Amino acid sequence: MTKAKQTPIVTNNVEIINARIPGYQGLQMLLVNQEGIIEQILPMNKVVQRSPTENLQVIDVAGDWISLGGVDLQINGALGLAFPDLRADNSHLLVKTSQFLWDVGVDGFLPTLVTTSVENIQRSLAVIAGVIPNQNPGAKILGVHLEGPFLNYGKRGAHPAEYLSPLTIDNIKRVLGDYAHIVKVITLAPELDPTDEVIPYLRSLGIIVSLGHSQATANEAQRAFALGATMVTHAFNAMPPLHHREPGLLGAAIIHPHVMCGFIADGEHVSPIMLQILLRASQQQKGLFLVSDALAPLGLPDGVYPWDSRQIEVKNGTARLADGTLSGTTLPLLVGVQNLVEWGISDVETAISLATEAPRQAIGLPGISPTQPANLLRWRWDEATKELTWERLNQLTVNS
Repeated sequence: MTKAKQTPIVTNNVEIINARIPGYQGLQMLLVNQEGIIEQILPMNKVVQRSPTENLQVIDVAGDWISLGGVDLQINGALGLAFPDLRADNSHLLVKTSQFLWDVGVDGFLPTLVTTSVENIQRSLAVIAGVIPNQNPGAKILGVHLEGPFLNYGKRGAHPAEYLSPLTIDNIKRVLGDYAHIVKVITLAPELDPTDEVIPYLRSLGIIVSLGHSQATANEAQRAFALGATMVTHAFNAMPPLHHREPGLLGAAIIHPHVMCGFIADGEHVSPIMLQILLRASQQQKGLFLVSDALAPLGLPDGVYPWDSRQIEVKNGTARLADGTLSGTTLPLLVGVQNLVEWGISDVETAISLATEAPRQAIGLPGISPTQPANLLRWRWDEATKELTWERLNQLTVNS
């Protein structure tokens, strides 16, 4: 894994040839201009021979996969910073976190605020709102994900019960305050709103509604989808299991053509066998994307760390409360890609797409295509070792 600065990959036009690209058939050529923008993507059999005098450099990736960097729609912190703990005097840590995420292959992310006091939420939103317009090189903050406080008590998981809130429009307004414009996603339990007014209200603000930490039945979930919910938060976790008589929230989501489910591929949150079932069941809808659900110790060694007023213990990248409750992971997003391939439950193209293309689709961003910045990753599959590795393409030697 290679650390890289966010700079154009070359100082003149570059042609990347013999590339495999998620969503494209066969080998492709990418033409990147001097500003680091993708100008063309063409099949190799349609590439016109360039004149030797053209201001052009060539990278032959010899059939390796090329993608944009990852997008993490659910990440709770890194480098010791929990996003709900943001304050004016530690906002520099958010900038530092952005650079760290860039170094581990992430192009953009949604700082996720888990259930806490309204005061803490407002303080963190204020800091993030101040950083967004002045972002430095690094992974870009694409908005905020509010994971709570409108969650079902019975499926709250590690979320503190004292800060859970009834799901009403008045309470939504109280939590959002003046910062609705930076909130991209909110996770809620739809069964807490018998009026059916909250989801349409959030959609009117341009906020994506994700169902999670919920006891919703399939019928309740279907009603929420009809009202405008389009996502599900960490599939399988903090929701009823799939059952042959009551498929529940997740069953309703899997068969819905316009709903996308985030999921964690650390091997702890969900069994690899269940992930294989999820991938097969969702193959036609393609309604899945990877998230890290990483906590503040992301980027730090295993150990015991503070988590709101409690402590979590991190072992082998998994974080648990003292009572054993699973609270999250400390593995970067792209480890999930590697896991899916190395476990043998996904092909390389699909796994890469789940962390790069699918999250962008979930929040309405374009995938790899002309006019997009060429923040590119190169992925290599080693058949002998059965390992998938990646590196930022702008760290590779450019061959003239």
